[in-house]
Amino acid sequence: MRCQPRYKGQVYICLKNVQTCLLCDEPADEKTPLCVACETELPWLGNHCQRCALPLSAADLTCGECLLEPPAFEQVVVPWRYGFPVDSLITRFKHNAKWPFGHLLADVAGQYLQHRFDEGLPRPDVLLPVPLANKRLRQRGFNQAAMLARWLSQSLGLPCEETALRRIKDTDAQQDLDAKARKGNLRNAFELVPDSLVQGRHLALVDDVLTTGATAQTLARLLMNAGAARVDVYCLARTPKPGS
Repeated sequence: MRCQPRYKGQVYICLKNVQTCLLCDEPADEKTPLCVACETELPWLGNHCQRCALPLSAADLTCGECLLEPPAFEQVVVPWRYGFPVDSLITRFKHNAKWPFGHLLADVAGQYLQHRFDEGLPRPDVLLPVPLANKRLRQRGFNQAAMLARWLSQSLGLPCEETALRRIKDTDAQQDLDAKARKGNLRNAFELVPDSLVQGRHLALVDDVLTTGATAQTLARLLMNAGAARVDVYCLARTPKPGS
């Protein structure tokens, strides 16, 4: 039995392409249900580490952690800082099954990624959603990363392989752990499904939020060891350092 929803239509109402902004209820100017004013006020990332997208005070820099220990992934591509209202929208999408908010963020993130591709960011061969633990999948009923990857696949014209990666160990929730504990928590937690096409391919992991990068690092290392040519990470939001 599959818990993953397979709804293929729009999750917000479309009537002659006239939308109401999901954040302020004012008319939206485009087919996406977000008005220009609210889109401008979103917490856009700004200056960040060129490798892990950690928010920084200046442009075109690489953070100390990435210089000291370069991650297995090549680049994190993310439009927003994890701040209001994006943090609230992600929480309501992920924990309250408010799919319109997730679809909205995926639509705008897809536009952002397409802009980055137009500027020279290499397009991946395939999107791979971060797998969810079986226990959490049963509780939630869906994998938010898989839904985001599916929506991005549709908007960007990229294939999505939802079953290539598998979480084989139910781990504690990452948000309850510090950086060191997160790394230990993920040890031997994932595996690559046999016969998955990885060798020589450019892969992009898809998730909702990147905090310490422990999950992305673990999966990227697994894929690179299996022969991937490059692994990028696409997320909706990146958290700043605690206290910053």
